Amino acid sequence: MADTDITAGTDWGAWQESWDRQQEWYMPDREDRFRIMLDMVEAFVGDTPRVLDLACGTGSITARLLARFPGATSTGVDLDPALLTIARGTFRGDDRVTLVEADLKDPDWPARLPHDTYDAVLTATALHWLRTDPLQALYGRIAELVPPDGVFMNADHMIDDTTPRINAAERAHRRERGERGLRDGALDWAEWWQLAAKDPVLAAPTARRFEIYGEHADGETPSAAWHARVLREKGFAEARPVWCSPSDTLLLAVR
Repeated sequence: MADTDITAGTDWGAWQESWDRQQEWYMPDREDRFRIMLDMVEAFVGDTPRVLDLACGTGSITARLLARFPGATSTGVDLDPALLTIARGTFRGDDRVTLVEADLKDPDWPARLPHDTYDAVLTATALHWLRTDPLQALYGRIAELVPPDGVFMNADHMIDDTTPRINAAERAHRRERGERGLRDGALDWAEWWQLAAKDPVLAAPTARRFEIYGEHADGETPSAAWHARVLREKGFAEARPVWCSPSDTLLLAVR
């Protein structure tokens, strides 16, 4: 997105904060998964990694990566024009960050990246938008981007269908907690996007975003065991959860 007077005057920090609060309405432990994710980055590839922020959105992972590891670099890749607009505004002028617009279901998306390999590929709350067939294909392409001893981490909804009573209780509790949050003034997904659609800078990219995705993609949420198995099949040496909540898992795979 080209710099203009109107974008230069936009408070991108406020949009980032608003996005974070909306996401935390769904995931109050969101910062825990980011902390563990960066702990594992440091443990495996040090404090100056080259990172691929996959399905980066507004750049939530990149912002936390650079705050903790100022010597790191990040390539963010996403297709959402509205969230990429916020990311471009947030990281404007920071030569540690490159942002790439690409569709992860396109088999040639890695050709758009500035590097052939990344020490760590990180993603959060995004790949559940994909069904299992395209997700398996994506995992194969990710494996080709990660060198030996590099890592891939996915923090997302991973549901174990063998525990239906636990799942039902967790969903009911989460729904009740969310309703309390709304009564206290929290924004949900739909309300956040309504605000974005009214913003003079974000209105046009928001309209394009809904042309691309619709209201929500028809993805899937397979179990952590499924993710670990597929990642090993695609070339990772080890894969297992390193953090979990009742509904979400941070899964780490090592080449």
